[in-house]
Amino acid sequence: MERQITAGSETTRPDHQVNTNGVRTASAPSRTGRELLLDQMVADGARYLFGNPGTVEEGFLDALSDRLDLSYVLALHETVALGIADGYARATKRPTFVQLHSGVGLGNGIGMLYQAMRGHAPLVVLAGDAGVRYDALDAQMAADLVGMAKPVTKWASRVTDPASLLRSVRRAVKIAGTPPMGPVFLALPLDVLDAPAHEEVVPTLIPCTRVAPDADVIRSCTEVLASASSPMIIIGDGIAASGAEAELARLAAVLGAEVWGADSSEANISATDPHYQGQLGHMFGGHSQAITTRADVVLISGTYVFPEVFPVLSGAFASGARVIHIDLNAYEIGKNFPVDIGVVADPKLTLGLLADGL
Repeated sequence: MERQITAGSETTRPDHQVNTNGVRTASAPSRTGRELLLDQMVADGARYLFGNPGTVEEGFLDALSDRLDLSYVLALHETVALGIADGYARATKRPTFVQLHSGVGLGNGIGMLYQAMRGHAPLVVLAGDAGVRYDALDAQMAADLVGMAKPVTKWASRVTDPASLLRSVRRAVKIAGTPPMGPVFLALPLDVLDAPAHEEVVPTLIPCTRVAPDADVIRSCTEVLASASSPMIIIGDGIAASGAEAELARLAAVLGAEVWGADSSEANISATDPHYQGQLGHMFGGHSQAITTRADVVLISGTYVFPEVFPVLSGAFASGARVIHIDLNAYEIGKNFPVDIGVVADPKLTLGLLADGL
């Protein structure tokens, strides 16, 4: 973009392009990456940006100050910003943007990011740095932001070219919002945000995961469940994420099963439901083991086994017990203990089909 300087003022002149006749014609002014980034946030349904800014985010905040469609929620510490955003993301079940300041800000927020990862909160965490041009100088506040964020996020990356800024943001939003949901991180260097950018702003597509097992799998699960004399259902926040609360309650009633929570913080089932027995142990696997070994058939859905600090290494279930694990997180199925039937499917659809089958 060309700038014309006049006494006491600075005005922006439009870019020019040469047409096929060799004539220079005016075109729309270039826009910076930071302006398009804000447009992308709004296109993805964002109303708020939670954060704690620093020096390298000043230009970004200047662009934000002119917006009426996006509000900045300032917190006085990074853990507070992340905590507020975590609650907002859980309530809306939508990717939520958080802005932190370089390595120091990200470092302050690591503990809360870990909790967001364990709780599957779909956060899109953005942090600025001085710029790609300064990478070789090891300057003040320089840090490997991606390396810091990787252990506590689903995905972490850094934008190094203005032409891929919005593409990277959309990838972050998609990964955060696709089950199993969780926080992602994107480093945004100042010189990338300041540069002219020409990407098209389009809403991010989060793929539909409303998938159900085929009839043979449902039949196999139903036969195992129907054979149980002491059935048990173990649930986590994947139930609420799927909106499967009603299907879970109906299945528990039809099956006559105890329901126990594991890594469960949402209202996955009513506390007054007669089948709900409370939470399994959080610290010691032996506490959970005393409960889970009472069942001859165990159905796990919307959680991983098991989220204790000191888990048992074997014997989590009774000898000969049949175990079924249903979740959209394929990584967790059969990860720590063998299961008889593993189903990568939507809990709402699948639990409803099982209740119908029984």
